[in-house]
Amino acid sequence: MAFPGASVDRKRADYAVVGAPLDVSTTFRPGTRFGPARVRELAATFEDYDHHTDSHFTDCAVSDHGDVGAAGAIDDAAEYLTFLEGELDDLRADGIVPLLIGGEHTVSVAGVRSVEPDVFVCLDAHLDLREGYAGNPLSHSTVTRHALEVADRAVILGARAGSEAEWERADEADVTVVPPGEVSAWTPDFADESIYLSVDVDAADPGFAPGTGTMEPFGLTPREIHDVVRSVAPHAEAFDVVEVNDRDDGQTATLAAKLLRSFVYEHATASDSE
Repeated sequence: MAFPGASVDRKRADYAVVGAPLDVSTTFRPGTRFGPARVRELAATFEDYDHHTDSHFTDCAVSDHGDVGAAGAIDDAAEYLTFLEGELDDLRADGIVPLLIGGEHTVSVAGVRSVEPDVFVCLDAHLDLREGYAGNPLSHSTVTRHALEVADRAVILGARAGSEAEWERADEADVTVVPPGEVSAWTPDFADESIYLSVDVDAADPGFAPGTGTMEPFGLTPREIHDVVRSVAPHAEAFDVVEVNDRDDGQTATLAAKLLRSFVYEHATASDSE
């Protein structure tokens, strides 16, 4: 099924939902291959109208590009990321803002490579600054390090877990870590920098979002994540929400779907006012 409300033909679209069901490096609970379908399914109950922006989702010119790759049929992350990057490049060449639904967090690497932002902004429980994990340089735990090969700097909101080497890397000047207790007071300060916004749903406390592969306690509330997405959206050139699996009663996919819609509302409203 298409993402509810994403019914505009690509030729008239300003935004495109892109499913990326990559699920090859999950280190604890797999299932992110089902994330895109799960998020589309759980978005079906939402109201079309957004009171915050006084706008309707169906008026925001959103298309559904479908999934890139079949769930369960992807076994080469490097090849997949190259192909996904090409799909995103095509959308951006047509002036369309990609809305990527994972899939494991590794899919964000394709998004960042396509956008080439100045700043990678990520909500995540983990630093994801490893050079590799279990011998895999394209593990989901390496995403922010890969993003910094393209972006000038990274802002990681809600991080509370990482190896000793990752915390040492996070102390360098091109990384800003905002711990969970300080996220509610954080405000964007990007000047004219281009932004890529990524939401790993494990940034949320697992009490709110248990349907993810690597849960980490003492996380963010949905409201805190929602506030960040709305505040960063006007500055961003692309968005993703990742690491949703099918191992809960829909709480996590519902949160992911709502965050995607909130991004569109805020981004579209800001674009209309320019």
